[in-house]
Amino acid sequence: MDSMGSPRLYIASEEDIINGKITDVYFVRTRKILEAKGLDKVRVRMEVHVSDLPRGYDWAVYAGLEEALRILEGKPLDVYSLPEGTLVRSGTPVMLIEGTYADMCLYETAVLGVLRQATSIATKAARIKKLARDRKVVFFGLRALHPAIAPSVDRAAFIGGVDAVSGYFSQEYLGVTPVGTMPHALIVVFGDNVEAWKAFNDVVEPGVPRIVLVDTFNDERVETLQAVEALKDKLYGVRLDTPRSRRGNMREIVEEIRWTLKAMGYPNIKIVVSGGINEKSLIELRDLVDMFGVGTSIAVATPVDISMDIVEVFRDGVWKPIAKRGKMPGAKKVYMCDVLDYEVTLWDEKPTRCYDDVLVKWLEGGRLVRDYPGVNNIRNYVISQLEKVPEPQAI
Repeated sequence: MDSMGSPRLYIASEEDIINGKITDVYFVRTRKILEAKGLDKVRVRMEVHVSDLPRGYDWAVYAGLEEALRILEGKPLDVYSLPEGTLVRSGTPVMLIEGTYADMCLYETAVLGVLRQATSIATKAARIKKLARDRKVVFFGLRALHPAIAPSVDRAAFIGGVDAVSGYFSQEYLGVTPVGTMPHALIVVFGDNVEAWKAFNDVVEPGVPRIVLVDTFNDERVETLQAVEALKDKLYGVRLDTPRSRRGNMREIVEEIRWTLKAMGYPNIKIVVSGGINEKSLIELRDLVDMFGVGTSIAVATPVDISMDIVEVFRDGVWKPIAKRGKMPGAKKVYMCDVLDYEVTLWDEKPTRCYDDVLVKWLEGGRLVRDYPGVNNIRNYVISQLEKVPEPQAI
């Protein structure tokens, strides 16, 4: 019987990931077999592609490239990739890795893990942002996932298009100023919503907008009017986070508060809604709400399936196309005409319609050969593409 020692956090270190320790055991055995049978010098080209999109999705936001490059950096590998943030369809090649399979097999698990997670979260964030139109979206989803990956999750949501993230660490990790209001717990500890709001106003730095929760003890309209009286012109907005079991018809609640604020002479006070927001509820409220706090639906996004497969092997001095059944053999290039309009060719084949070669080299022999863009540049790239695609059908 196992004995329990001191509690621990079950998290991998960056060193363990980079050294190939965070992998599936059959890759360790594969490398051992290749070395024992003298096949560890066989060079291959491995293609990473979007193999499947969630039902009802027309595109995904390719994300996670920076972390994938960090994992592969320093290994004797050449890596080609689309720019992070590119909108892609099912079947699109997004990355090509060239080198011996013995040098890359230990990292397949980690690379696919970061690409799948980041792409899934960024895609959902982009869908939410597109559906929100000109309304602001803040990502509040960290409590839905393990804290060890919080920086990666905030990053994926941000580059996917949300306007802000809530992680306290985001300034340090991402250079992005975190955004947040207050928890119900603060108000419950005070035992008085007005006193809690005033304490927030007294203590929190002036640059933080005064957005207060108005659904802790009393009716939302009552607390909204209390907040107006307590903070007066310092009040920037009110947030509704009524638990799902008590909220009733959220649209009617928001309509009542919006009408009351206008009638009382405070039409410019913002209304923020959070708590269980998904694509459908966002659409129902976007004409009334100024800002949405979205958590679980982005954090626990429907997965975008990404696969990695050998498509060529270097034998007898030439690259020979080869792949398992169901996969397209041969290394490929991707040429872009416009958003979601591209041409995929064999590696040495000339394009006939699109000519912007977007599958470009990022690592040569494990060395980074181009500057990596910051998260704001990637987010702007995503937003510019979203402007050219229709609104998705809400799911």
